[in-house]
Amino acid sequence: MNRAMHYQQGALKISAMIAPDVTEEYLTVLEQLGVNYGYTWVEDDQCTVEFIRRHKERLAEHGITLYNVANLTLAKSADIHLALPGREERICQYIAFLKTLSECDIHTTTITWEPNGTLSTSPVTGKVTYDPEATTRGGAKARTIDMDVMNRMPYSHGRSYSKQETWDNFTYFVQKVIPAAEEYQVRISLHPNDPPVDSVAGIATLIQNAEDYRRAFEIANSDFFGMEFCCGCWLEGGANFGNLTENFREFVEKNKVFIVHFRNVTCPLPKFNETFLDDGYGDMKSIMKTILDTGYSGTITLDHTPVMNDLGGGDQCALAIATAYAVGYLKALIQALK
Repeated sequence: MNRAMHYQQGALKISAMIAPDVTEEYLTVLEQLGVNYGYTWVEDDQCTVEFIRRHKERLAEHGITLYNVANLTLAKSADIHLALPGREERICQYIAFLKTLSECDIHTTTITWEPNGTLSTSPVTGKVTYDPEATTRGGAKARTIDMDVMNRMPYSHGRSYSKQETWDNFTYFVQKVIPAAEEYQVRISLHPNDPPVDSVAGIATLIQNAEDYRRAFEIANSDFFGMEFCCGCWLEGGANFGNLTENFREFVEKNKVFIVHFRNVTCPLPKFNETFLDDGYGDMKSIMKTILDTGYSGTITLDHTPVMNDLGGGDQCALAIATAYAVGYLKALIQALK
């Protein structure tokens, strides 16, 4: 049995984001919460066998399996996505990274076709930002998107890029890397564009609906290319993205769901706030029931989350509180639906 199928077996796995410089105190909190899986975004100088193995061992000491590792420079590379002069070098680096992961016995990684990263809009300045400035329940800071603001952004890379260019560049990338993914037995999980709209800053998006995923999977044509099923992006797009529960069943049946992001938003586009799991328009109980009914057994993790009060303990304390809330919510849903 190949590893792509092996990872579909077993129970649903609750996961959490774990920083590469995570403290022992935070790992202990995750252990106390009963989180047994984690994912990490490593920096460029951390894409080594030595660093990833050491990080993996640290997590294992707390009963946590390092399941998914990605690098932001490679996962959201403008050189790759826009066919800029550095494309070939970045693709070579990506293939080397897949080899490194395999040597560390890590067999899932992540990409998002977002050369400008994950953007937000600011109700404070009326501009585009990377930081949460809106608020949700209790004044918690939260990411917001307002397409009236987003659509006024200038071109980020000097000109517009068409949908055909986006697909051509994607096709070039997967044709180069899929043989390596198959050789090294590392699954590539493609996240939707966030927000899932036609274009951002002049660049046509790759994945803005379920049909785009079907096209991507046909092009890649590999068991080692699948998706991060982001509930938040499906909810952002609403009917334009597809039917969330029907699409989930479809893609699980095709063995294409490698990772699930569990997130809620206030309403569909053109304007929404991210919010707490129990505070948005998404029926998270119904979504979880679908996840369990399909027998999906990859990881499920809290995606973006509102920034909670740190009780005077700083950023790590605020993150621990938000994670504890989300993990408790996830576990309660799962137990209630069994």
